[in-house]
Amino acid sequence: MAARSLAAERAERGRGVPRWVMLATLTFVYVLNFLDRQLIGILAKPIQDALQVTDGQLGLIGGLYFAMFYCFIAIPVGWLADRTNRVNVLALACAIWSGATVACGMAGTYTQLVAARMVVGFGEAGGVPPSYAIITDSYPPGKRAAALGIFNLGPAIGAAIGVAFGAAIAARYDWRMPFLVIGVVGIVAALLLRLLLREPERGATDTVRAKGAGKVGFWPTLHMFFSHPVLMLAALGSGATQFVTYGLGNFAVLFLMRDKGMTLDQVAIWYALVLVFGMGGGMVISGRVIDRMTRRSRTGYAIAPALSLAVAMPFYLAFLLAPGWPLALLLLGVVMTFNYFYLSASVALVQDEVRPDQRVLAGALLLLVMNFIGLGLGPTWVGQASDWFKAQGHAQYLQSALYTLTPFYLIAIALFLWLARILRRETRTAETGL
Repeated sequence: MAARSLAAERAERGRGVPRWVMLATLTFVYVLNFLDRQLIGILAKPIQDALQVTDGQLGLIGGLYFAMFYCFIAIPVGWLADRTNRVNVLALACAIWSGATVACGMAGTYTQLVAARMVVGFGEAGGVPPSYAIITDSYPPGKRAAALGIFNLGPAIGAAIGVAFGAAIAARYDWRMPFLVIGVVGIVAALLLRLLLREPERGATDTVRAKGAGKVGFWPTLHMFFSHPVLMLAALGSGATQFVTYGLGNFAVLFLMRDKGMTLDQVAIWYALVLVFGMGGGMVISGRVIDRMTRRSRTGYAIAPALSLAVAMPFYLAFLLAPGWPLALLLLGVVMTFNYFYLSASVALVQDEVRPDQRVLAGALLLLVMNFIGLGLGPTWVGQASDWFKAQGHAQYLQSALYTLTPFYLIAIALFLWLARILRRETRTAETGL
């Protein structure tokens, strides 16, 4: 205990700022990360009107084209960050994706917008995995899920600010202006991040058993991750969940405006509030629930997301069927609250399961699997399905496309229950020594 406390004190001094300031700074950068990512979905209607793009093209630019860089570049970035200064990697990544966001606002054609979004994905690949590792090396087990839950408020806050700011500015000026302003803010944030934070000691808050020794190579870590049933099931369950969340998220504003009758000004107020209280509430609640559940049993990492998704699914169907946007938004708030329990659970489980010098790469591999499935394929699926249903003569073709996401709830629940079974078996084996 004394050695661990001493290591934790060294980590605290190494950060240069109090732990809560470090967490708040990383969360703010994550807000910008997700805000940049969500602008395409938020400004879908004016972008479609200006550049003459279809739902399918919109799905590709928010899904597969972005994910091709975001997912796969994260692997070499994770490997590099595990061996260098993670704060420097994060600051450079923030500067790259912010500069590319400015370029999105200057795009004159669909092709130029695609190219700029790919560079945004390239930069954002270096955003989240280093942050996961920095937080894990700053908070001990039993407090990590709550800290990661606060960090994972980034998507909720970023999406809400994107809706409130992006929609309001676009309604008053032009769809390009939000990209330009937010990109400049991100470049300034990258400079402040580099000046404010310092690198924490790797493994400072771990037990002696977890610390290990020496550096683990790239290929051994890769093999370990993809051959580890716990890590893979966490990644696949998260991917199936993100297929729903990103498929819905990239088209929710367009659906609410086209099918439910919302205006851009209404979106800027009411949809933003749903994101803050729905998604944001889910992130905070999930972290605390998971910490409480996992103190009793590691199966909480899997049971919590399985149960939450089972609750969310009927509300999702009701959201699609709602006759008007006020009721639809209320139901969507419930959906968002329970859709995001998986994130803190899977991140905390993966970070606990691997060595300190594998954490950034393991986090990047988790993001690779779940984001390629969810971010890469979810919006792409919905966009292409919407174009297909439109060609078949469906009046509410986007609604029909969103219905096709429902089976992925069942797939995700099944994967998390499978994960719970493995965690329960591992716990019994460790207790009995057999």
